[in-house]
Amino acid sequence: MTIGFRERLFNGRRAMAHLIHVWHERNGWSHKVLPALAECLDLGRLHSSQISNLRNAKLASPGPEVFLALAQANHLLHVGIEPIRHELAQAHPELLKVLSESAIAVVGDDEVPLGAGQFLEIFLGLSPLPTCFDWFIEEDEAACLSAALADYLCNGRTWRQCRDEVLKVYPIKKSMRRERFAEVMSGMRDYSAEQLDGELLDLYSTHLALGGEPSRRGAQGFLEDLRVRASRFRD
Repeated sequence: MTIGFRERLFNGRRAMAHLIHVWHERNGWSHKVLPALAECLDLGRLHSSQISNLRNAKLASPGPEVFLALAQANHLLHVGIEPIRHELAQAHPELLKVLSESAIAVVGDDEVPLGAGQFLEIFLGLSPLPTCFDWFIEEDEAACLSAALADYLCNGRTWRQCRDEVLKVYPIKKSMRRERFAEVMSGMRDYSAEQLDGELLDLYSTHLALGGEPSRRGAQGFLEDLRVRASRFRD
C-alpha cells in the first residue's frame, strides 16, 4: 500500500526528531551546542530554536541551510576536533570544553557521516534512519526497561554487590552520565525513553564487557531481550 505524502512527511519529521534527540543524548549536549559550532566556524545559519523544534517535530519547513549546517558540523565531528581545537580555544573555550568531553557524529550503516542530502531525505520521510538510531523506545516502557536493565547487568545481585564491577566496564567517562547510570542501576531513578535511546549502544557494550552473550542483531537484539525481561516487571 502506497504511503500518502502527508503520512510520509509526518513519519519523516518524527524520525528526524528522534535522530536529533538521540544525537544530543549520546553526547550529553544542550540544544545550543550545534548552533554555537555552526556560528563559530561559519558553517551556516542554525539557531537554538530550530534545534529545539526539530527535536520536538515542530519545524515544518526548515530551509536548506539548516541541513547544510547540520551536515558540515557532523563532518567536522567525524574528523575529530583536533584540527579546530586552536580556533575553538580562541573563539569559544566553553564549546571546546563540551566537545572535548563528547563529540560523536551521526554515521550511516556504512560508517560514513550523514550529509545534507541524507538529513533532508530523513526529514522528508524518503530515507530510513541509520540502524543504530532506529530504536523508537516509547515513554510508557522506559521504567520497566530500566528495571530490566538493572536486573540484567547486575545479574540478580544488589547494586552494592556489583557496583565496582559494572561501573568499571561502563564505557562513558562523563560524570553526569555515569552518575545517572549508577542511579538507574541502584533503582533510585529510571531512564526516560529519550535517555535509553541515547544510551543503548553503550549499555550493550557494558553487557558484552560483563561477559554477556552477543546478540546476532547487536544492540537491537539486546533491546528485544530487555523487552522480554521487562514484561515480567510489568506483570
